[in-house]
Amino acid sequence: MIHRPWSETMSQLFGLLWFILMLVPLIVLQRLLHREIQAVVLILTRDTRFTMGIFSILFLPGVFLHEFSHFVMAKVLRVRTGKFSIFPQSLPDGRLQLGYVETVRADVVRDSLIGAAPLIVGTLVIAYVAIYPLQMRVLWDAFRNGQFDLFWMGVRALPKVGDFYLWFYLAFAVSSTMMPSESDRHAWLELVIAIGVLVVIALLVGAGPWMLSNVAPRVSNFLSSVAVIFGLSVLVHILLILPTALTHKLLARLTGVDVA
Repeated sequence: MIHRPWSETMSQLFGLLWFILMLVPLIVLQRLLHREIQAVVLILTRDTRFTMGIFSILFLPGVFLHEFSHFVMAKVLRVRTGKFSIFPQSLPDGRLQLGYVETVRADVVRDSLIGAAPLIVGTLVIAYVAIYPLQMRVLWDAFRNGQFDLFWMGVRALPKVGDFYLWFYLAFAVSSTMMPSESDRHAWLELVIAIGVLVVIALLVGAGPWMLSNVAPRVSNFLSSVAVIFGLSVLVHILLILPTALTHKLLARLTGVDVA
């Protein structure tokens, strides 16, 4: 039996750990930012329907991409679709549904891919914005190489990039709406269980060392790349949530009205 050093095993799991460390705060910050934006608009307008309209307009590019991703993936996988909407509506449990695409239930794999489509496409869009219009690959290389002076110089120069605020808004709208909803994830548990069973079978038949040498590094590198994009999305949300939360508190104090 081949015993691998603990450090080597951890290096192969680094991508998964980095992925989780970026995914969790992105989900939390996304929900917090949505709540703060709704609170600010609702305090200013005192109108729930108008607040829903402003909120949907603000996130319209991301909502359209989210639902269109579902639609295209369903068509590619030959799953029949129904109604398509990017207009908000209130759900019976009080939550706000920004849009939807009706699809016929298929098998676990196709349902999972259709549900994950916004996350896949959204990640690709953010990666494109970061790499090409904003040229952030140079910043990443400087940070990774420890050239922090060069890194901060590049960060300060970002607003001077052509159409910076347009690309920043697009990254914000897409990253804040690309997470699959609860209904999108309905088939994921079954898929995860099936993959887990296959991995256990592979380990039992002695394929573990081969998987660690050939599969784990590729999966780790892929997850690390996705985690970098999630990290950028987290940064975008942090930059926006702080002034939005302060505006919420200031308006609540000035008007004497607050939204829980």
